[in-house]
Amino acid sequence: MRYVHGYSDSEAERLRDQADTLAGLLHEEVRYPHGALVLEAGCGTGCQTLHLARNNPGTQFVAVDISPQSLAQAEAKVQAAGLSNVRFEQGDIFALERADASYDHIFVCFVLEHLADPAGALRGLRRLLKPGGGICVIEGDHGSFYCHPETAAARRTVECLVEVQAALGGDALIGRRLFPLLAEAGFAGPRVTPRMIYVDDSRPRLAEGFARNTFIAMVRGVRDQAIAAGLIDAAGWEGGIRDLELAAGPGGTFCYTFFQAYATMP
Repeated sequence: MRYVHGYSDSEAERLRDQADTLAGLLHEEVRYPHGALVLEAGCGTGCQTLHLARNNPGTQFVAVDISPQSLAQAEAKVQAAGLSNVRFEQGDIFALERADASYDHIFVCFVLEHLADPAGALRGLRRLLKPGGGICVIEGDHGSFYCHPETAAARRTVECLVEVQAALGGDALIGRRLFPLLAEAGFAGPRVTPRMIYVDDSRPRLAEGFARNTFIAMVRGVRDQAIAAGLIDAAGWEGGIRDLELAAGPGGTFCYTFFQAYATMP
């Protein structure tokens, strides 16, 4: 797994803004029974972990990530929040050394898009789920993005992000694939709900938290990779980012769709 956005302090801040801004949209309905044991596979810097643990104080979480640096940040967040229902472990999502049927539920958020074999990852996770247990998967889809005013230059910067991620083996358009991926992995009854976020002048919190600090910041993060790969030149890049910023400003609109999927272990 190669994380296209990198592990900088600015990326950690972007992830925090993203999780906090989207908490109501993505986490409001994620509730687990008291006493359940839940695996969060690919917890990253713990931004989603924090919301899960707060919303489910009677649930025990095992949060796993491949990056020691990210795990350290995640553990620090949870400790600072005074939460005691999370245990952190380093591990590769493709090689988790757990017994079959170890967990009541599994949570995966913004992870599959970075994997060359998301179906294989889901098959491996399925082995860890108890019969009747559920999996929740949340992913975005950059192809769902549009804005007003929208220019060819703005659209091209977003396309560059999709292409850079594809070159690293990931899929920034994976949201639309969640249903077939879960079915292919052997889960029962997958159901997918689109979660659209819309931004205009009447929603200043979303304009700042999502349009600027999450989406545009995410696109900005691949500037050097996109230019080095010959996907765009520096002038084209700066112009496209400038146009995205205009759409996030007065009179502009942003729209993007996340996909939240649930399925169960037969």
